[in-house]
Amino acid sequence: MRLEAHDRRDHGDSLMIEPDGVRKTVKRAGRAPGQDGPVDLPSDTFARFVAVLSQHLDDHQASSGDLAAAVFVSRSQLDRVVGAMAGETPARFRRRVLLERAAFRLRTSDITILDAAVEAGYSSHEAFTRAFRGAYGLAPAVWRSSRASIHVPAPNGVHFYPPGGLRLPARDKVAPMSFVSGLVDHHVSVIGQLIDRAATLTDDQLDAPLPAPPNGIDADPTIRSVLSRLVGQMQMWNAAMANEPYDFDIERHETLASMRSRLAQAGTTFAQYVREVGEQDRFDETFVDATCEDPFLFTAAGMIGHVLTYAAYRRTLVVAALEQAGAGAVDDEPLHWFAPQP
Repeated sequence: MRLEAHDRRDHGDSLMIEPDGVRKTVKRAGRAPGQDGPVDLPSDTFARFVAVLSQHLDDHQASSGDLAAAVFVSRSQLDRVVGAMAGETPARFRRRVLLERAAFRLRTSDITILDAAVEAGYSSHEAFTRAFRGAYGLAPAVWRSSRASIHVPAPNGVHFYPPGGLRLPARDKVAPMSFVSGLVDHHVSVIGQLIDRAATLTDDQLDAPLPAPPNGIDADPTIRSVLSRLVGQMQMWNAAMANEPYDFDIERHETLASMRSRLAQAGTTFAQYVREVGEQDRFDETFVDATCEDPFLFTAAGMIGHVLTYAAYRRTLVVAALEQAGAGAVDDEPLHWFAPQP
């Protein structure tokens, strides 16, 4: 059996366990001498254990020692860390998750109890039935027609997450204000990436027509005009909140250097405002823009939602156009921006 180790944060050596049981070390690019990395906390080790376990739930021959090696700790250390963090031994933790997966399969498919037992790592129908009854209070045949939860109560809150993963509870509470601020920070960061990628294109590519947009969004768009509008959108709303006029002429055939300069100021100002609104719970704050022909009222929440909604379309349009023009991929995926932290 080969069990591949979860990558170290410092990309140092990784360990693999070959079918003959021989441990082999695979070199990875590491730090330069003298560059010390962060010391792993118990929560880091536990998170790595859960990640490795989720990848190897069906490797029933993998021992606790194999899992420990894949997490880069000794077996005794893994037992201590998982016991402290999860309130269960690694083996018990794994058996519970496998039972939860078996329960899900019994509930959602016509799998036989024997096949469910084998998938969960049990050698017999009887052994599986005893374990299942001990966890759920009912025999599998009776339980599968009930409406009971597939999750077995656990002190750590980690459970099987259909169809094939694990779900960890949140480590820290994230306030809505922090989430909104994070969305805006992500938005500003992506615009910066888009401008950088656009710098690799010719003027003809920057000014080539893009597909016709939905009604009311940017007439005759090009990569250049949409990027300028993405920056200008934030600067325009900054001006509206300050009750100052915004000069749209700046967006006419704007250079990328000008966009970068405006983004540095407008993006920072807009993100800081959103952060302050969240911290002070002022999302219902109302503005009257008197610079328009007819005074216009808007709330902070409405304005932020407006910016992010229309910007999402514009960013997607430019990302596709840049890739088609050969400027390279842009990582605009919020899943990466809000990725779990070790």
